[in-house]
Amino acid sequence: MSDRDAWTTRIGFILAAVGSAVGLGNVWRFPWMTAENGGSAFLGVYLVIVFAIALPGLIGEFVIGRRGERNPVGTFERLQSSSWRPIGWIAVFTSLIVLTFYSVAGGWVLRYVFDSLGGDLLLKGIGLAETTAFGAPSAHFGAISSGPAALVAHLVFISFTGGIVYFGIADGIERATKVMVPAIVALLVGLAVWAFTLDGAGAGLSYYLSPDFDYLANNFVSVVEAATGQALFTLSVGAGVMLTYASYLDEDRSLFVDGGSIAVLNTAIGVLAGFVVFPIIYSFGSIEAGTGGPGVIFVSLAQAFSQLPFGRALGAIFYLILAMAALSSAISIMEVLVAYLVDEHAIERERATVGITLLFASTGTVCALRSDVFALFADNLANLGLASGLLAFLLFAVWILREEATEELRLGGGSVTDALARPWAVLIATVLPIFLAFSIFSGLPAALTTLGEVLGGVPAWGYLAGAIVVIGLAHALVFRSEIAAIAE
Repeated sequence: MSDRDAWTTRIGFILAAVGSAVGLGNVWRFPWMTAENGGSAFLGVYLVIVFAIALPGLIGEFVIGRRGERNPVGTFERLQSSSWRPIGWIAVFTSLIVLTFYSVAGGWVLRYVFDSLGGDLLLKGIGLAETTAFGAPSAHFGAISSGPAALVAHLVFISFTGGIVYFGIADGIERATKVMVPAIVALLVGLAVWAFTLDGAGAGLSYYLSPDFDYLANNFVSVVEAATGQALFTLSVGAGVMLTYASYLDEDRSLFVDGGSIAVLNTAIGVLAGFVVFPIIYSFGSIEAGTGGPGVIFVSLAQAFSQLPFGRALGAIFYLILAMAALSSAISIMEVLVAYLVDEHAIERERATVGITLLFASTGTVCALRSDVFALFADNLANLGLASGLLAFLLFAVWILREEATEELRLGGGSVTDALARPWAVLIATVLPIFLAFSIFSGLPAALTTLGEVLGGVPAWGYLAGAIVVIGLAHALVFRSEIAAIAE
């Protein structure tokens, strides 16, 4: 290994990776996506995709990251040549997309922690707010989710994120996640036990756990698309996060064991979050299949907390969990871009972190001020970026690294790893690329249509034509030497 920063303990790496995976993906986005896609119909498909698609993909990112010992851009250049740097740029661009909207949602969470502690009452009392979180949940979320209030909260959240990344892997990210992840689990378990005692808990659990095969049959493609996006999002694969984290790993670590541990812990926390959210929501109202949206845990849960004794205290605990989850993911995404500046341009971590923080402060401003742009980033672009990034990573591992990939996977492993290495290689060479390509092409029309609406009604085919031109130019640039050779 080089002299780069590194994890000091195995548990530190696993908790950091779990923290990245858990994040808002499980405690915020998972209930939202579950509510919009038929409850249990979504849950079953999601669990299959996590272990059949996302986990092998996660291990693939680990293989490339540890082999390259660099950020996503530098890794592909080091392992092959500069012609492959664009694959890394896919990851960097996806990280930019994800944290751009993610920091806005993180800002919402910090605002709700503040409000749960009485901040909304204070602001209303001095005339700086017209609503309160627990007095008028729907109106309040509408007021703070977009506009100046969202902008201020976003800037606070991205500052906290940059502050942790500033201190590096061991002293910043590892130390913070060692505290936050166990705290998230402990608080979620406590809230789940309490939620089971509520009168409407049975209805919530039924919606969450009872198979709804009719809904799945009638909406199969949309449920698979949503479950794929959620699985990739919640395991942080496709954006170069896990690739970057693995670049700090020693060769004595079993990638199969670490990857499996992360997937199991992450999924368990996501399912646990559902045991908290749905019983509470169904005790004080319900969510019908096909409804929900980004505000589901703010509006619906705030409404529930408003009807409970000590509701503000319970709300403060829940939104504090959400805040820690949000930060644990945000720091991992920011690390991708910081690592790029440190590795490729020899910029000191401190300067790089400040610069990247200012970058996200700027890009997140657009999502904070325009809800339609936020929706475009949070759903369409994030899903497409993650699937495209993971597809590119896996094809590189199979067709470029080839035997080097399975060789890297076997390092630090034992007989089980040796037995699984070849089936893993076959899986990521065949099933996963087909599945990811299907997800990309099936989700592309909706993304283009939404993009057209955001940018003023330009027809989708116009953006498709533009994309073809851009891709053509990119290929011409990447393969200029090969093209020149053919021309000669």
